[in-house]
Amino acid sequence: MTSHNLPAEPNRFVGRARDVDELCGLLRDQRLVTLCGVGGIGKTRLALRVAARAVSGFPDGVWLVELARITGADLVAHEIANVLGVREERSRPSLDGLLVRLRGARALLVLDNCEQVVERCAELVSALLAGCPELRILLTTREALRIPGELVWRVPPLDLPDARHPDAEAVLLFTDRSLAVGARLSGADFDDVARVCVALDGLPLALELAAARTRMLSPAQIADRIGDRFRLLTSGDRTAPARQRTLLATVEWSHDLLLAKERVLLRRLSVFAGHFDLDLVEQVCADDVHLPAEEMLDLLGGLVDKSLLLADGGRYRLLETIKQFALERLREQDELVWFRDRHLQVICEVQERCFESGLATPRAPWPERLPSFVRGRSLLDDCRAAVDWAVESGNALLGLRLAYVASAMLAVHGEIAEGVEWFERLLRLDLTGVPPEVVALSKGAFAYGLEARDDLAGCERVVEEALREQEKVPHSLGKGVTLNVAGVLLLRTGRFDRAERHFEQVVATTTEHDDTFNRAIAHSCLAVLAGLRGQPRLAHRHASQALAVARENGHPWHVAMATSQLAAVAEWRGDTEAAVTHYREAAAIFGELDNRVEMERCLVMVAKVAIGRRDHAMAKDLLAECLELAQRTGQRLGMARVLRVLSRLADVEGDLAGAVLSSGAATALAEQMGEPTVSGRIEELLARSRDRLGEGRTALQWSRGRELDPVEVARLVLEGGNGRLPLPTVAEVPHPVLTAREQEIAGLLTRGLSNRGIADELVISPATVARHIANIMEKLGYSSRSQIALWAVEHDLGSA
Repeated sequence: MTSHNLPAEPNRFVGRARDVDELCGLLRDQRLVTLCGVGGIGKTRLALRVAARAVSGFPDGVWLVELARITGADLVAHEIANVLGVREERSRPSLDGLLVRLRGARALLVLDNCEQVVERCAELVSALLAGCPELRILLTTREALRIPGELVWRVPPLDLPDARHPDAEAVLLFTDRSLAVGARLSGADFDDVARVCVALDGLPLALELAAARTRMLSPAQIADRIGDRFRLLTSGDRTAPARQRTLLATVEWSHDLLLAKERVLLRRLSVFAGHFDLDLVEQVCADDVHLPAEEMLDLLGGLVDKSLLLADGGRYRLLETIKQFALERLREQDELVWFRDRHLQVICEVQERCFESGLATPRAPWPERLPSFVRGRSLLDDCRAAVDWAVESGNALLGLRLAYVASAMLAVHGEIAEGVEWFERLLRLDLTGVPPEVVALSKGAFAYGLEARDDLAGCERVVEEALREQEKVPHSLGKGVTLNVAGVLLLRTGRFDRAERHFEQVVATTTEHDDTFNRAIAHSCLAVLAGLRGQPRLAHRHASQALAVARENGHPWHVAMATSQLAAVAEWRGDTEAAVTHYREAAAIFGELDNRVEMERCLVMVAKVAIGRRDHAMAKDLLAECLELAQRTGQRLGMARVLRVLSRLADVEGDLAGAVLSSGAATALAEQMGEPTVSGRIEELLARSRDRLGEGRTALQWSRGRELDPVEVARLVLEGGNGRLPLPTVAEVPHPVLTAREQEIAGLLTRGLSNRGIADELVISPATVARHIANIMEKLGYSSRSQIALWAVEHDLGSA
């Protein structure tokens, strides 16, 4: 007899090495291991891989029994008997023969796709394990057997790519299957492949079907069409079971096995965007007719058992593929509008309670705030979906109420831009019937976001409207925020006397109304104002008061902000030791709050102070850490901060070329964000570099800094590799080959100007500049702006 009947693998097994190792270990200790998971997640393929690895450990065989085509429960034992060669005897059930065959046998039985006959499988497996002490059983099913001794192992999706793991399992599977159909992907396709993998939740079947499409579509085209995944992913293996040939068929197979009430709940759960818990499900999905609230727990458990819902410590989520399928069922039942309205209402009310107890209440200790704060943060994905629905359905009242409290949660985590976009969309709706105080406070929160993203003109317009409309509104945290935003605007636009009077009035008003949140901010702003006026003692007094009030308030975000301001004041006063201590304290608190943006800002400031103290090793370590933080959070502003301080470090270490390279990269980032780029320090740095390194080398470093990836620039300088940048190849081409205008533009490139900068100098359009640069490259045979800049310097075309 052969030792197994396992089929040969149809193609390369990709990923899941840890899963295979763990399951092989479990089979040595557990008699019954059940692989559970949604259809298409790779249960069968994983079970077969584990079984193949385990063959040598089972001298009496490893036997695969495929049950997917079995529709009658009575046929299960018969199918197992057929695989094992057991013949039925008259008047004796198949189970008796199986017990005779397997009693004393050291064998592994693999029962594949048990879900449609799960009750009969449970009975048979119990009997076999009881009568065959050496037998091991490995099952694949969407629903566990739920019998004694069963170890349920939930099959996870494949690992998804991120910045640290670009070659995750999902990417490897997609690229391998793409290669199998003749498509050769390049490094330029990686971002689009990653988009596909994330959109498909790392679901192996979906990835295989998507990879099959690379015969006709690029990864970018697949990623752009993935929203209609059930139409796109229809080209499966013709030899596979019908239910596995398309993604839709796979999901429908799972759906058809549900109880009627489970189907109803599944489609209603599709309105949730992120994780949800029992409390939210009861509020959003229950009704008095079909799904009473008291049945929710059992129904959720049923969906988890059938692998259509993922559970983690009392929280649940749907895979995106299942959610899209369920959402379509909700639409078909004409329930979409009602339940999305209900979702918006519930999420708004829950988030308002979280805002009040987690952020707005003064003098509440952090342990009391924390549960509400964490819950509010966990609802942000659903807030986004609810705001989208508010805009789509025209529900301005609930949309503005939700945006007001949810944007505050975002701000605590350093995420401002998204809230601005919410208000821009919501305030364009018909506001008839929306209470004036809701509109007024929303405009104040909108102005806060506009100032934070440096849109001072927009901020001034909106904050004036907000102040006027809030005159009759009682004082609240939101009204205090509006008052502070108005003062910050005065401060940032140089109206210092008015700013001082304004913030002093804010301190008085917030003291009267016990608004510790805004009183702390007002004192911090007065500290900044005193620092700008060269009054370090007054600045220290206000910063200390801000910290004292923030501690009185009790929220760590306020404490961290005030502590970082006290650090800045200490730096102004030349107390570098206190500055480092306070910046580190603030960074630690921001880290605990998962506000990586502010954490990175504080650590960059520590690095800057360390440079002044000649502790270059500390500065370098911190800048490397900040570089990773900025990259992980996608913060161009943070990256620019790192590069500016890195330029200082390179300069004081005598690496003038690295200082110019870093400044060029920082300036390019600033231009991309629309920030001011003129700096006296940069002009002085470039002048010194031209004197010491020469016009050509300076132009080259500046241009290369602007062209290269900012992360690559930072790493080059941190590693001391900037001086080894190879000079671009510059062919000897006489400059008369260029027109006078092209020579002029080539000269301006030696200053590292962007197309917009050149356009402003010459009073032409950026598009015209781009065409001229393309012509120059073609005439000179070059491929980069730095080559043109170096050529221009060598031909004395540099522009002063």
